[in-house]
Amino acid sequence: MLETGSKAPEFTLPDQDGKEVSLSDFLGKRVVIYFYPKDNTPG
Repeated sequence: MLETGSKAPEFTLPDQDGKEVSLSDFLGKRVVIYFYPKDNTPG
């Protein structure tokens, strides 16, 4: 579990067009990472 203010680990995921995007692609920029529960589930 990450604590507030700690650095996120490096990761790579596909964007909406299937292009791979890495967290390091945004080095020096502010990034908000938002995770949400599966659709149609309580959360």
